Amino acid sequence: MGITKSNLHKQRVTGGKRKIHRKKRKFEMGRASANTKMGAPKLSLVRARGGNYKVRALRLNSGNFSWASEATATPTRIVDVVYNATNNELVRTKTIVKGAVVLVDASPFRQYYEKQYAISLGKKKEDLLEKVTDEKEKARILENRKKAPEVDQLLQEQLPTGRLLAKIRSRPGQVGRADGYILEGAELAFYLKRIQQKKAKK
Repeated sequence: MGITKSNLHKQRVTGGKRKIHRKKRKFEMGRASANTKMGAPKLSLVRARGGNYKVRALRLNSGNFSWASEATATPTRIVDVVYNATNNELVRTKTIVKGAVVLVDASPFRQYYEKQYAISLGKKKEDLLEKVTDEKEKARILENRKKAPEVDQLLQEQLPTGRLLAKIRSRPGQVGRADGYILEGAELAFYLKRIQQKKAKK
Protein backbone atom coordinates (compact mmCIF):
# COMPACT_ATOMS: atom_id res chain seq x y z
CA MET A 1 0.00 0.00 0.00
CA GLY A 2 1.39 3.38 -1.00
CA ILE A 3 1.30 6.53 1.11
CA THR A 4 -1.89 8.48 0.46
CA LYS A 5 -3.35 11.83 1.55
CA SER A 6 -6.89 10.68 0.77
CA ASN A 7 -9.56 11.03 3.49
CA LEU A 8 -11.84 8.29 2.19
CA HIS A 9 -10.93 6.04 5.12
CA LYS A 10 -12.03 8.67 7.66
CA GLN A 11 -15.37 8.57 9.43
CA ARG A 12 -18.20 10.96 8.62
CA VAL A 13 -18.80 13.98 10.90
CA THR A 14 -21.64 11.98 12.48
CA GLY A 15 -19.27 9.09 13.25
CA GLY A 16 -20.64 6.75 10.57
CA LYS A 17 -18.36 4.64 8.38
CA ARG A 18 -17.86 5.65 4.76
CA LYS A 19 -18.06 3.20 1.91
CA ILE A 20 -14.94 3.51 -0.24
CA HIS A 21 -16.46 3.81 -3.69
CA ARG A 22 -13.30 4.28 -5.75
CA LYS A 23 -9.62 3.43 -5.97
CA LYS A 24 -6.75 5.68 -4.93
CA ARG A 25 -5.89 8.55 -7.24
CA LYS A 26 -2.47 9.83 -8.30
CA PHE A 27 -3.30 13.35 -7.06
CA GLU A 28 -3.86 11.95 -3.54
CA MET A 29 -0.38 10.44 -3.46
CA GLY A 30 1.94 11.12 -0.54
CA ARG A 31 5.68 10.48 -0.22
CA ALA A 32 8.08 9.38 2.50
CA SER A 33 9.48 12.26 4.58
CA ALA A 34 12.97 13.54 3.75
CA ASN A 35 14.31 13.39 7.36
CA THR A 36 17.09 15.86 6.52
CA LYS A 37 20.23 15.07 8.52
CA MET A 38 23.30 17.14 9.33
CA GLY A 39 26.28 16.67 7.01
CA ALA A 40 27.79 17.60 3.67
CA PRO A 41 24.95 18.93 1.44
CA LYS A 42 23.15 16.25 -0.55
CA LEU A 43 20.06 17.21 -2.57
CA SER A 44 17.62 15.12 -4.56
CA LEU A 45 15.09 16.31 -7.17
CA VAL A 46 11.57 14.88 -7.01
CA ARG A 47 9.18 15.37 -9.93
CA ALA A 48 5.87 16.72 -8.65
CA ARG A 49 2.43 17.41 -10.11
CA GLY A 50 2.39 19.60 -13.22
CA GLY A 51 6.00 18.82 -14.15
CA ASN A 52 7.30 20.91 -11.25
CA TYR A 53 10.18 19.78 -9.08
CA LYS A 54 10.65 19.64 -5.32
CA VAL A 55 14.16 19.76 -3.92
CA ARG A 56 14.66 17.16 -1.21
CA ALA A 57 17.54 17.98 1.11
CA LEU A 58 18.87 14.69 2.45
CA ARG A 59 21.83 16.35 4.22
CA LEU A 60 22.55 20.01 5.06
CA ASN A 61 25.15 21.79 7.18
CA SER A 62 24.41 25.49 6.60
CA GLY A 63 21.65 28.00 5.88
CA ASN A 64 20.75 31.66 5.58
CA PHE A 65 19.81 33.12 8.98
CA SER A 66 18.42 36.58 9.67
CA TRP A 67 19.03 38.83 12.67
CA ALA A 68 15.70 40.67 12.90
CA SER A 69 16.67 43.54 15.24
CA GLU A 70 19.62 44.39 12.97
CA ALA A 71 17.65 43.80 9.74
CA THR A 72 20.42 41.67 8.27
CA ALA A 73 20.81 38.09 7.07
CA THR A 74 23.93 36.02 6.48
CA PRO A 75 24.82 32.43 5.55
CA THR A 76 26.16 30.51 8.53
CA ARG A 77 26.99 26.98 9.61
CA ILE A 78 24.47 24.80 11.49
CA VAL A 79 26.31 23.20 14.42
CA ASP A 80 23.66 21.15 16.25
CA VAL A 81 19.93 20.44 16.66
CA VAL A 82 18.99 21.15 20.29
CA TYR A 83 15.18 21.29 20.55
CA ASN A 84 12.08 20.18 18.68
CA ALA A 85 8.59 20.77 20.06
CA THR A 86 7.08 17.85 18.15
CA ASN A 87 9.41 14.97 18.92
CA ASN A 88 12.58 14.40 20.98
CA GLU A 89 13.55 11.64 18.55
CA LEU A 90 14.20 14.35 15.93
CA VAL A 91 16.72 15.95 18.32
CA ARG A 92 18.47 12.64 19.06
CA THR A 93 18.81 11.85 15.34
CA LYS A 94 19.80 15.49 14.51
CA THR A 95 16.98 15.86 11.98
CA ILE A 96 16.54 19.35 10.48
CA VAL A 97 12.85 20.22 10.00
CA LYS A 98 10.77 23.41 9.97
CA GLY A 99 10.33 24.67 13.54
CA ALA A 100 13.47 22.94 14.89
CA VAL A 101 15.70 24.99 17.21
CA VAL A 102 19.34 24.72 16.17
CA LEU A 103 22.73 26.07 17.23
CA VAL A 104 24.46 28.14 14.53
CA ASP A 105 27.93 29.64 14.26
CA ALA A 106 27.93 33.17 15.73
CA SER A 107 31.05 34.44 13.88
CA PRO A 108 29.30 36.09 10.87
CA PHE A 109 26.92 38.01 13.16
CA ARG A 110 29.69 39.14 15.51
CA GLN A 111 31.82 40.29 12.54
CA TYR A 112 28.85 42.20 11.10
CA TYR A 113 28.28 44.02 14.42
CA GLU A 114 31.98 44.90 14.76
CA LYS A 115 32.10 46.26 11.20
CA GLN A 116 28.86 48.23 11.59
CA TYR A 117 29.41 49.75 15.05
CA ALA A 118 33.12 49.05 15.87
CA ILE A 119 32.06 47.41 19.16
CA SER A 120 33.36 43.96 20.03
CA LEU A 121 30.73 41.50 21.29
CA GLY A 122 33.30 38.80 22.10
CA LYS A 123 34.55 37.73 25.54
CA LYS A 124 36.10 41.18 26.01
CA LYS A 125 33.63 44.00 25.39
CA GLU A 126 35.81 46.69 23.82
CA ASP A 127 35.46 49.79 21.67
CA LEU A 128 37.27 49.29 18.34
CA LEU A 129 36.77 52.86 17.08
CA GLU A 130 40.36 53.88 18.01
CA LYS A 131 41.69 51.27 15.55
CA VAL A 132 39.78 52.87 12.64
CA THR A 133 42.10 55.30 10.80
CA ASP A 134 39.89 56.45 7.91
CA GLU A 135 37.90 59.57 8.89
CA LYS A 136 34.96 58.78 6.55
CA GLU A 137 34.69 55.30 8.04
CA LYS A 138 34.76 56.78 11.56
CA ALA A 139 31.94 59.18 10.68
CA ARG A 140 29.88 56.31 9.23
CA ILE A 141 30.34 54.20 12.36
CA LEU A 142 29.39 57.09 14.68
CA GLU A 143 26.27 57.72 12.58
CA ASN A 144 25.37 54.01 12.78
CA ARG A 145 25.80 54.02 16.56
CA LYS A 146 23.11 56.70 16.94
CA LYS A 147 20.58 54.40 15.23
CA ALA A 148 21.84 51.15 16.78
CA PRO A 149 19.20 49.15 18.69
CA GLU A 150 20.15 47.63 22.04
CA VAL A 151 21.44 44.05 21.69
CA ASP A 152 19.32 41.61 23.70
CA GLN A 153 21.00 40.67 27.00
CA LEU A 154 20.52 36.90 26.52
CA LEU A 155 21.90 37.19 23.00
CA GLN A 156 24.96 39.04 24.31
CA GLU A 157 25.58 36.20 26.76
CA GLN A 158 25.52 33.67 23.90
CA LEU A 159 27.87 35.54 21.53
CA PRO A 160 31.16 34.88 23.44
CA THR A 161 30.48 31.11 23.24
CA GLY A 162 30.54 31.32 19.43
CA ARG A 163 27.09 29.70 19.17
CA LEU A 164 23.61 31.21 18.77
CA LEU A 165 20.16 29.63 19.07
CA ALA A 166 18.14 29.91 15.86
CA LYS A 167 14.87 28.56 14.51
CA ILE A 168 14.42 26.91 11.11
CA ARG A 169 11.60 28.51 9.09
CA SER A 170 12.05 26.90 5.67
CA ARG A 171 11.07 23.32 4.74
CA PRO A 172 14.28 21.39 3.92
CA GLY A 173 12.38 18.41 2.48
CA GLN A 174 10.42 20.65 0.07
CA VAL A 175 12.78 23.47 -0.94
CA GLY A 176 16.20 21.98 -0.15
CA ARG A 177 17.25 24.79 2.19
CA ALA A 178 17.52 25.28 5.95
CA ASP A 179 16.93 29.02 6.46
CA GLY A 180 15.68 30.70 9.61
CA TYR A 181 16.21 33.47 12.14
CA ILE A 182 18.22 34.13 15.30
CA LEU A 183 16.18 33.85 18.50
CA GLU A 184 15.90 37.03 20.60
CA GLY A 185 13.93 38.49 23.50
CA ALA A 186 10.99 36.58 25.01
CA GLU A 187 11.23 33.80 22.40
CA LEU A 188 14.90 33.14 23.25
CA ALA A 189 14.10 33.13 26.99
CA PHE A 190 11.29 30.63 26.38
CA TYR A 191 13.45 28.18 24.42
CA LEU A 192 16.38 28.47 26.85
CA LYS A 193 13.98 27.54 29.66
CA ARG A 194 12.61 24.56 27.69
CA ILE A 195 16.10 23.29 26.90
CA GLN A 196 17.09 23.59 30.58
CA GLN A 197 13.95 21.67 31.63
CA LYS A 198 14.79 18.91 29.16
CA LYS A 199 18.35 18.65 30.53
CA ALA A 200 17.04 18.57 34.12
CA LYS A 201 14.79 15.56 33.30
CA LYS A 202 17.83 13.55 32.19
